[in-house]
Amino acid sequence: MTDRPPRSSLRVLAAPPGGAGRLGAARRRPEHRRIAPLLRPWLLPALLLGAFEWYARRAAALGSDALAPPSAAARAFAGAALDGSLWQATAFTLGTAALGLLVGAVLGIGGGVWLGLSRRAADLGLLSIEVLRPVPSVALIPLAMLMFGFGVRMELAIVAFATFWPMLILVQAAVRQVDPRLLEVSRVLGLSKRDRAWKIVLPAIVPRLFVALRLGVAVALVVAVTVEIAANPNGMGYAMMIAQQSFDPALMLAWLGWIGIVGYAINAAMQRLQRRVARRMGVTP
Repeated sequence: MTDRPPRSSLRVLAAPPGGAGRLGAARRRPEHRRIAPLLRPWLLPALLLGAFEWYARRAAALGSDALAPPSAAARAFAGAALDGSLWQATAFTLGTAALGLLVGAVLGIGGGVWLGLSRRAADLGLLSIEVLRPVPSVALIPLAMLMFGFGVRMELAIVAFATFWPMLILVQAAVRQVDPRLLEVSRVLGLSKRDRAWKIVLPAIVPRLFVALRLGVAVALVVAVTVEIAANPNGMGYAMMIAQQSFDPALMLAWLGWIGIVGYAINAAMQRLQRRVARRMGVTP
């Protein structure tokens, strides 16, 4: 009886030349497939930046100084980061927006839970909510300046007013959609209204609550920058206005791009926090 080589050896011997290269390419292909989805979202921004770079350089060659290419904005950004003005203005804007969001969120969540659980309270406050909610937050700047002057308190008050209403409306709608059987169980157990809201309602509305918080974060940043552009001599919005008044379009575009990056980072952090909290509570985000 003759000894035969194992089948694996036969497959290797029968493999055509270059088969090892094809096997290596097949093994490398999943890596490319994993990297491509990560790079795909950056394709359109890169194309837009390249087109804007070409347009701004062409406009500068024709004698226009109203625009600056992204490369000049990047150099201006580096200068503002090195001299510390970037971090000081960013800290002021984010700190004021966070405080205003905290006040608006606490009042909005508390009021939304109350209005969602009490039909009588919702009917009582309906007219006041519908009259005050459409008021633009920027229209309160003159009143806030008279009451608080310039500085943190004025901006905080306007941000809190702007974030209060979406939080109130979204939380109220989320509470209305809680399964009535859960509320019946809380009544059978004899839970107080406070325990019912804390132990039954809030865990049930966690996914919708984070949607409201993400909207509130976006509103807080937009309103804070708007107030600084219009009236408050502090923060990122004021720094962008100073660059515009100084005829420095590169620095102005640098601030504009930085505000967008900050907003993107905050939204990504909120999404990550939402997934983590939902995972710990066993809730699908």
